[in-house]
Amino acid sequence: MRVELIRSKIEEILESLKLVEEHLPEDFETFQSLGLIKDGIYKRVEFAIQNVIDICAIINSDLKLGIPEKEEDVFEGLVRGGIISKGLAQKLRLMKGFRNVLVHRYGRINDELAFEALREHLDDIYEFIETIEKFLEGQK
Repeated sequence: MRVELIRSKIEEILESLKLVEEHLPEDFETFQSLGLIKDGIYKRVEFAIQNVIDICAIINSDLKLGIPEKEEDVFEGLVRGGIISKGLAQKLRLMKGFRNVLVHRYGRINDELAFEALREHLDDIYEFIETIEKFLEGQK
């Protein structure tokens, strides 16, 4: 198991989340007016979610939990392996969808929906980190 690589990615996620939380305002009107700072928030969230997906892929691969046909199949592999819950897997699928919106900017990003997602779901990433850290402790 590539524990050090996973831990490095967790540190990158935490760094991104810290920056997002430092700059994410309490209200949408302020968020909407942030300009480049808003773009930076989006980029850091995209980066954090990509690292979450990468961690899932590393664990899935290292434990040989199955060859995923599509990217989100790695979440199911971790559920089957007893590493994450079905509920967390669903949150990860939603995160991946949000990341896709940020990456591909389908149409244009709806800042209001994105702001709500950020305010309500950053804790899902912390839940993922906590789950993976507990799993890594059991790997020693």
